[in-house]
Parts: sequence; structure tokens; C-alpha cells
Amino acid sequence: MSVILIGGGARSGKSRYAQQRAEELPAPRAYLATAQAFDAEMEARIACHRADRGPAWAATIEEPFAVAAALERVGGDFGVILVDCITLWLSNLLGRGDEDTAILEQVRGLGEAAVRAPATVIIVTNEVGLGLVPEYPLGRRFRDLAGFANQMLAAACDEVCFTLWGLPQRLK
Repeated sequence: MSVILIGGGARSGKSRYAQQRAEELPAPRAYLATAQAFDAEMEARIACHRADRGPAWAATIEEPFAVAAALERVGGDFGVILVDCITLWLSNLLGRGDEDTAILEQVRGLGEAAVRAPATVIIVTNEVGLGLVPEYPLGRRFRDLAGFANQMLAAACDEVCFTLWGLPQRLK
């Protein structure tokens, strides 16, 4: 089993590539979703992702907070688990009021759970540090946490890919 991290910017093709990679692996497949639908636009996005997956996926596990625990709970039930996405998860934890050290501890725990999982784990994340410096403190805090989280996960993964304009580039 392996752990694969796939990152990129918004609309870079990272989720599509992650799904393609997962569908090349033996079933059964599970999608571990971190998104929460707080409005109609996000509900539509989630519905579109769900429809794109279709019947090739045995399960969708929705977990906005305890991602490592969810992975540990279902890891033995599937051949591949796709976690999408880390930056939405970080947003959920920030919105809940978690401290930075606690968030990064959860990221470390996710990396460890992914390595221990008896399945191939594919993790999707956004690169948010290539643009302008965010104007507000919360934006800078999020950008910094995402950068640290991505570094931690990349170190734990067997393979790391970065997508740009729909083109995946293997980094590790």
C-alpha cells in the first residue's frame, strides 16, 4: 500500500487526477470528504463531485473534523481511500476555533494514520502560498498552516504530485 499526496491550485485538476488515480487501483474505493455545505453553491459543488464519482465508488464518508480517526476506522474496508481535501479540513478546524498547534498535531496524526492504513491512501490538498500575501491575519494564518500541513504530509507520503493546468507533475 502507498500514500500519495496530490496538490495544486484552485481548478488545477488535482481532484480529477486523484480520482483517476484511485479508479486505476483495485476496488473497493472510498471517498473521505471533508467539505461542509453551508450554502447552495457548496451543495451544488458536492453534488457534482458525487455524480462524477458514480458507481465505481463503494462509499462516501463525510468527516469535516476527525479525518485521521475516520481513516483509521475504515482503512481496512477498502483497497483505496481518497481524502479530499486537506485545505477544507484546515478551514473547518480553524472555524471551530482550534489552535495552530492542535491543528498541526491532527495533520501529523493523519499522516501517521495514512502510512499505517492497509489501503492505498490518496490525499488532495491545495497550494495556497504561491499568490499574494493575504491582507488579513486569518488569511495569513490559514496560508501558513496549509503550507506547514502540506510539508508534513509530503514528508510522510511515498509519492507527491503537483498539478498545474490539468498536468500532474511528479515531485517525489
